[in-house]
Amino acid sequence: MSDAEPSLRSRAGRHVALTVALTATMVLLCCTGGIGAVLFSDDADQSTLFSTFGCGREGPVDPDRAPRIGPYGPDQIANAVVIINVGAEMSVPPRGWVIAVATAMQESALRNLGNLGSRNDHDSLGLFQQRPSQGWGTPEQLQDPAYSSGKFYDKLLTIDGWETMALTVAAQRVQVSAFPDAYAKHEPLATRIVNVLTDGAARAVSGPDGLRCAADGEIAASGWTRPVPGNVGSGFRTNARPGHNGVDIAQPKGVLIRAAAAGRVIVSRCDPDQYGRLDCDVDGSPSKGGCGWFVDILHADQVITRYCHMVEQPDVATGELVDAGQVIGKVGSSGNSSGPHLHFEVHINGDRSRRGAVDPVPFMRERGAPLGESG
Repeated sequence: MSDAEPSLRSRAGRHVALTVALTATMVLLCCTGGIGAVLFSDDADQSTLFSTFGCGREGPVDPDRAPRIGPYGPDQIANAVVIINVGAEMSVPPRGWVIAVATAMQESALRNLGNLGSRNDHDSLGLFQQRPSQGWGTPEQLQDPAYSSGKFYDKLLTIDGWETMALTVAAQRVQVSAFPDAYAKHEPLATRIVNVLTDGAARAVSGPDGLRCAADGEIAASGWTRPVPGNVGSGFRTNARPGHNGVDIAQPKGVLIRAAAAGRVIVSRCDPDQYGRLDCDVDGSPSKGGCGWFVDILHADQVITRYCHMVEQPDVATGELVDAGQVIGKVGSSGNSSGPHLHFEVHINGDRSRRGAVDPVPFMRERGAPLGESG
């Protein structure tokens, strides 16, 4: 038994007490004004009201108010509530809640699993499939969702840089799983679960006064951040530019461009113009074709972000893993450009073509990293 285990038992006891009378003591810290907690009857309601959420609230979530979310029923979501509440009690930032929920989704489908015999991985137990033989705790302790959640967070908090690294990397550092890439696919739904249960905490960052919306340069609990400051000028597929598959954010040459989320660089090169010329080291013009110096990054759930018109060769190479907020290049005017700016695109389903492009403005807003939207 480690010195930490008594505190974990106390933590579990405090968690039970906290979940008895919650709504009366709940404090809302929402960037869009006070809003009450929302109960949803089905996924359609969740989808409709999702964009009205703010940036989360302090205080525990009521375990009796667990709706069905996606494929997960109320019993499973109640376990997600425990994971979130323990994280909040331990002052773990909301990014940790998303990582923990996604990990439990992979390990147990948010079920508090007992010994599964031959179907089990050795002696793995509980929400996180932690093993008594590896020092996580006794079998009884590991089947207490509050205890097992606390043990997960204890290990997560020892990992340097966990808040900006890819979710699957952070989860693997804790779990040491035989399937290290399996966690990534759960990140979008884990983010949604946290948002539904907390009025949008996956859009938040933790500050001295509680949760608040992420500002420029900050990484939201969803793992996303704005690539550059500034307002959107030319928008996505406007009437004037129906073939414009992203948005333009004007900034002076040399302003740092940051990865909008953790991922793997899949393209980093000079885009040829319409004549096949590779002349990205000079300013472009509207008469030229191509993106100039540009980078494509593949993120979780087969999302791709694109960053065009850099002033010089990007700071990252194809195949490189990048953290959220990592500098990948500098604003310029190479390629089909009338002046220094970042052309920013978002593509879904792993489709780098125009067919996969979606409007970056609502996409980034929903992830708590809103682009500056011109009025």
